[in-house]
Amino acid sequence: MTSFIQTRLHNDLLHPVRQWLETIEIHNSKLAHFLCKAIPAQCPFERDITLFSRKLFHIPPMCKLNPLYEEVVGLRFKALCYLADECGEDVTAYCS
Repeated sequence: MTSFIQTRLHNDLLHPVRQWLETIEIHNSKLAHFLCKAIPAQCPFERDITLFSRKLFHIPPMCKLNPLYEEVVGLRFKALCYLADECGEDVTAYCS
């Protein structure tokens, strides 16, 4: 029961941020290019951090750690659509 309450509280705390991210509109090509470069096209792969051939720690896929992942990816999609539809740019460089 405690985990359900903590999860609900956690989601409620992030709700304003989620709404803000979903309402952002892209009207500037520089901002759109920045977002497309800064937000990866795919969930980054998990990695092992090693030093002198010794595993120090393991990083899980970042999308699993980010509770706002869906909203951030949606923002990247808006930026791609703006560049393609409004600016007429080729966005294939951002799709890999």
